[in-house]
Amino acid sequence: MKIIGIDPGLAATGVGIVRGTGLKVYGFSFGTINTPNNIPLPNRLDQIYSKLLSFLKDEKPDLMVVEDVFSLPKYPKSGITLGQVTGIILLAGCQVNVPVTEIPVREAKQVLTGNGNASKIQLEKAVRHLLNLSTPIRPYHASDAIGLALIGLFRLENNKRKTVM
Repeated sequence: MKIIGIDPGLAATGVGIVRGTGLKVYGFSFGTINTPNNIPLPNRLDQIYSKLLSFLKDEKPDLMVVEDVFSLPKYPKSGITLGQVTGIILLAGCQVNVPVTEIPVREAKQVLTGNGNASKIQLEKAVRHLLNLSTPIRPYHASDAIGLALIGLFRLENNKRKTVM
């Protein structure tokens, strides 16, 4: 199975891919799609969409797991922008017919660390531990994305077992 995880962000969208079966990971990769803040919002959204669409066409994942949109009361405009980024990510997945699921950030933190309020550092360490990786995963958007991909892999296999039994 090949699962792609996406951590939406306007400046940096995290992308992580895991290949494996069940709880076994056979390979992984991660990175970010970055956009400069000196160009208009529609152009930044187009850059994210175009790069992600091309990536999805090349990789042909079995599932895409996207961090669900959230908004902090202090920064409502950020939540709106995050919604716009998430929208084009969902559209890209739809364009290549990959099944897409969204996971709330607190749920992802709970699954990966055992604490729904875990920090970015704690989350990155948990992901690194699951991958048996000694070097830190940077930027954090990439570690968040690969964490989402891991959850997708684990849950996909678990759902298959339930269906077969």
